Amino acid sequence: MKMRKASLVVLATVVLFVMLTGVAFAEKVYHWKIGHIRPTGTEIDRDINWLVEKIKEESKGRITIEVYPASQLGDYTVVQERVSMGAVEMQLACLGTTVSKSLNLPAAPYLVTNYDEAAKLFKSGGVVYDTVKEILAKNENIHLISGWPVYFGGIGLLKSVPSPGDPNVPKNTKIRVPPIKSFELTAKALGYQATPIPWAEVFTAMQTRIVEGVIGGGAEGYYANFRDLLKEYHAVNDHFEMWWWYINKDLWESLSKEDQELLTKLGKELETKRWNEAPLAEKKNMQRLADAGIKIVTFSQEELNAMAKKVRQEVWPVIKKDIGEDIFDRVATQLQ
Repeated sequence: MKMRKASLVVLATVVLFVMLTGVAFAEKVYHWKIGHIRPTGTEIDRDINWLVEKIKEESKGRITIEVYPASQLGDYTVVQERVSMGAVEMQLACLGTTVSKSLNLPAAPYLVTNYDEAAKLFKSGGVVYDTVKEILAKNENIHLISGWPVYFGGIGLLKSVPSPGDPNVPKNTKIRVPPIKSFELTAKALGYQATPIPWAEVFTAMQTRIVEGVIGGGAEGYYANFRDLLKEYHAVNDHFEMWWWYINKDLWESLSKEDQELLTKLGKELETKRWNEAPLAEKKNMQRLADAGIKIVTFSQEELNAMAKKVRQEVWPVIKKDIGEDIFDRVATQLQ
């Protein structure tokens, strides 16, 4: 009888141990949200859906992520704030600068003029990438996983302008600029008259000839919004548009090392994939503009360098004060 009792106690202990260790070592299951700003079916939407499927597949279904396109979770600045607080897990978008003015750095005019230059600064391990990662972690409780290069910026016009490749020649043309100091100063440095107008009001402003052009976007956005108005597109490469995939920092730090490594690996795959595709996508969108009857004006590297030189001389000393002189000089040193 005593032997039987002892056996039952041992068996119960074994069962309890298995149950406890099974709970302790069970891998966690996650269901997250990710937001972005473009409609369903766009390049970024396809890439994010590719990403979340890979994460689901390689985590064996433990990590599922629901995609919210077209700013369904709110404006990207609002979602960035919600990611910071942990109300939304992640986003892939451009950066809001309400909290950290230094996050204006990636969109600074003429940091780079072509994709080779952009890759050196904006790829993982580049000085812009590393600086953005540092700012997000320190100021916004956000962990940066990877980048997503979008396009170079250009100017859309309702008419031709004199000497478009020479920034020293007045263009005698008023163009819309975003209500951001760097864009206003850049437009002026390139020879244009600048009028700050919110994006939502640009179509009407051009339709009524309040302005005769627009800066602040690229071929993709101009085709989607203004192809019925524009007569010319000038590929001045005034800024490099980079978007960022990031996650709440507290959530990131709570993940297992294996899950962190999985997300990092797939983030780098996404980034590499997009760096290969971005130049081709930009050419495709410029061709769409051309097919819509819009004249495409491109520039030699010498002309782009001349624009960059003038903007760097006139605009950089002003905007570096907002961004932070130490931060800006760290990047500018790499250009030299």
